[in-house]
Amino acid sequence: MITLDDIEDLTDLTRDEIAALAEHEHVGLMTASLLGNYLMHQHHGPQKVQQMICEDIRAALHADDLAHARELFATLRTFMAEHPEAARGVS
Repeated sequence: MITLDDIEDLTDLTRDEIAALAEHEHVGLMTASLLGNYLMHQHHGPQKVQQMICEDIRAALHADDLAHARELFATLRTFMAEHPEAARGVS
């Protein structure tokens, strides 16, 4: 049987990145894993993932949840280090 860990391991994303997508889209981790994997293989998909994480950061700041915003910012930094193609303006 395929587990959530197996599916997460097949994506180009970390568990924290998948959790950020799940938070943004209000879906479970399984769905977020599949969505993230799909986006990472689409033209401008990595930019969309980057945008979603940034929107999560803004939402956390708006809710005065600084600790969560910091966690998401660390996730964003890791994502950008691993996927420089996600930088805006990169074709």
